[in-house]
Amino acid sequence: MSRIAALFSELKANGKKALIPYVTAGDPNPSVTVGLMHGLVEAGADIIELGVPFSDPMADGPTIQLACERALLHNTSLRDVIAMVKEFRTTNEKTPIVLMGYLNPVEAMGYVAFADAAQAAGVDGVLMVDMPPEESGENAKIFADHGLDIIYLIAPTTTDARISEIAKYSSGYVYYVSIKGVTGSAEIDVADVSKNLERIRSRVDIPVGVGFGINNGTAAAAVATVADGVIVGSALVNKIAANANQPEKAIIEVKAVLADMRKAMDAN
Repeated sequence: MSRIAALFSELKANGKKALIPYVTAGDPNPSVTVGLMHGLVEAGADIIELGVPFSDPMADGPTIQLACERALLHNTSLRDVIAMVKEFRTTNEKTPIVLMGYLNPVEAMGYVAFADAAQAAGVDGVLMVDMPPEESGENAKIFADHGLDIIYLIAPTTTDARISEIAKYSSGYVYYVSIKGVTGSAEIDVADVSKNLERIRSRVDIPVGVGFGINNGTAAAAVATVADGVIVGSALVNKIAANANQPEKAIIEVKAVLADMRKAMDAN
């Protein structure tokens, strides 16, 4: 059983839902990331989605685009991100880590080289926004052979037939994008999410995490009543941006936002 599957099994047994924060590796600078990751765990994170900086992040709104720009100013590379995970693992063997990003850096590094390095560092899963199942082919096999769960996106516009196709290739969890738009662009409609999750769960037999549009404890708690996991990104990255020149303060403020979500979710 993968670390991600074991985590969801443990949470279910305890009547809890996963809190899954996203941060961009190298933002505001590479020296901050590992400490930030530990801070996320202290604040209640169950899984960490660690963004791999990329110059053209098509699914991301301005908040995360700017986070990538800040990280790239420090030349944060895919190898740097993997090294951060390796450092994190020296004191945390439990918290699953998912690398989220785009295929270009992986393509440049080489799929086997990437999978080898990710596995050795302690990465648990990959979410490549521009790697749909029908185009995954040998790449997906390489990831799976290295014990990396492959997480795919499902949107409100995804057809039933396509959800069934995604289910064939997914492992760990699927990521339901709750709004039609980019990250940080709208408020979440929990009633609509609930309706779509019923449709997804009739075709997918692994946990479903919900992201996009979750920016406070109230929203997180509401989503937790219908989803297996609550994914939050822009609300945290905004705190980092506001304190880019004060990294210690940035970590404190990020932890406060996440802890508020954890408390609200657990109060349900």
